[in-house]
Amino acid sequence: MAPFTFTLYAPYNKAAALKVKNANVRMFGADIMMEKDESDGYFRATVDLADGIYHYQFKIVTKSWFEAEPEPALPDYEHDEQFNEMTNEEKLEKTEAHSKLLAEIRERNRLREEEATFTEIWYTFVDPYATDVDERGTDDAHKAVGILTIKNGKRLIDEYEWKYDDCMLPPDEELVIYELHVGDFSGGEKDTYVRGQFKHIIEKIEYLKELGVNAIELMPVKEYPGNHSWGYNPRYYFAIETSYGTTADMKQMIDEFHKNGMRVICDGVYNHSDCSSPLTQIDHDYWYHHNPKDVSMSWGPEWNYGHFDQKYNVWPARKFIGDSIRYMVEEFHIDGIRFDAARQIQNFDFLHWVTKEAKKAAGSKPFYTVAEFLPDEPCITNIDGPMDGCWHDSFYWALRDCILYDNVDLERLKSVIDCRRQGFFGVPNVVNYIGNHDHDRLFVELGKERNIFGDEAFRRIRLGVVIQMTAMGIPMIWMGEEIGEYKEKSPGVSKVDWSLIEDRPDNSNAQNKALVAFYRGLVHLRKGNKAFFTTNLEYIHEDGNAKVLAFQRWSDTGDRVVVIINFSQNFLAGYTVPNLPCNGCWHEWTFNYDLNNANNEVILDLAEHEAKILVWRGEGKTEVKN
Repeated sequence: MAPFTFTLYAPYNKAAALKVKNANVRMFGADIMMEKDESDGYFRATVDLADGIYHYQFKIVTKSWFEAEPEPALPDYEHDEQFNEMTNEEKLEKTEAHSKLLAEIRERNRLREEEATFTEIWYTFVDPYATDVDERGTDDAHKAVGILTIKNGKRLIDEYEWKYDDCMLPPDEELVIYELHVGDFSGGEKDTYVRGQFKHIIEKIEYLKELGVNAIELMPVKEYPGNHSWGYNPRYYFAIETSYGTTADMKQMIDEFHKNGMRVICDGVYNHSDCSSPLTQIDHDYWYHHNPKDVSMSWGPEWNYGHFDQKYNVWPARKFIGDSIRYMVEEFHIDGIRFDAARQIQNFDFLHWVTKEAKKAAGSKPFYTVAEFLPDEPCITNIDGPMDGCWHDSFYWALRDCILYDNVDLERLKSVIDCRRQGFFGVPNVVNYIGNHDHDRLFVELGKERNIFGDEAFRRIRLGVVIQMTAMGIPMIWMGEEIGEYKEKSPGVSKVDWSLIEDRPDNSNAQNKALVAFYRGLVHLRKGNKAFFTTNLEYIHEDGNAKVLAFQRWSDTGDRVVVIINFSQNFLAGYTVPNLPCNGCWHEWTFNYDLNNANNEVILDLAEHEAKILVWRGEGKTEVKN
């Protein structure tokens, strides 16, 4: 037996208690009252514990007012087709019903606040710093328990030993990111597991390695309410989602990625949490804004990074989130963070500070911070910006309009292909995508919106992929889009259908297999050509009538690539592209052949919605293969 001290930071609460038991025992014993130290705001209780596994909970006289019902976001009537088809009377009835519901919820929450003000309410909850949680087969937060493992008198997270921590990892400008959801990526339609786990992702590392990606962006892996989710309403900030596996399983997965030269970026939700998160139950307004900053963009209690407690000399929300981020970097050796809803955080001072803390924890290893800052603006990344990069949503919408609706605005396209025209400084500042978890895949939209399938759909997607992989910025692939996955976005179970690229006797999936080979070739082309790691980009030709655009990328070491794009629905035979930067031997990558040019121009056929990539071979250069 050895003494172990449980701590709970609750500086303005009246009383707190501890419930602890051996994991093999069915019921908790009597509550253990905790003593409060007014000098630092912590409640403490010391208990003699033998080595083993324990369950524990805290109880508190809450200072919270329990907003059990979040206010519903304002409906997006502008894009609601069903609403637009209603009569004026039906529209009025619908808007009045929403206003009435909102008023009822606000009144109920007001009454809850008054009740909490005059009544001492004890609430049972899990330690906000618990590194392992068992929800005990229920979604009721107060029934969950923290899991504590004691070894040699100290808390033990796990006993995993890192094996590949010294492997070389790619710098930011060379990243090609693959975004995935742990539960849906590794299984597939035929998988017997309801949900994928960390260990199943390890089984797919060879596939990802062959694809060529060198960074994995994991959608949130923290414990969240419900049985299946994207995890964007975290309940706990230290505990890993148990259905995905153990902390040791996650470490092994990250270790294997590092072994194969891939960085791991974790999606972090630091604008808001779930309403059942422990700190909301202790003293809601100490850590969170009392009301949403923007009701139309509110998903749960919002962290208040502007609140400074002068008595204890602490920024409460900053300290907690900073601790959780340091824990992820130091304990799991992650290589970057994607900040969800960064614009809604509305606090650059906090983002500067927490980015600095994360990079300090990472030490000499490369660490990439990227923000979902919508609409994207260079202020988030440039000289005074806190982030290395941001999701380039304007790139997505410009390409979507072009690929889906044939709305070709060359000036708009030029500005997103060369992000400097939007004010960004360089390659790591933007992450380019033609799909992510927030959008339907373009294959789905082509089918739903335009009834475009088969050859034409694949041709349009290939056009988008070429631009994504050759534009300035870091490309990101949303899981499954590289194999032609056709599924609408869903936070529910939506496994990637890996049968799309399995061998079939009838070869009915030939286009899917060709698409993943196309992706694979482009990724390897990008990674192997230093022209794409620079800010050297110049438009050498544009033809508004034919809807043709050509640009070159180059490096100081002699690498040079010219990209020629036909955005139109017309086949352009014998099309002349002038202003090529060099005469001599070029390799046309798309169809794998060499050509020679003179007079700084090239004549070639451009199929509808087709892009060609010319790679300069030059004196002594070896042939570039797909």
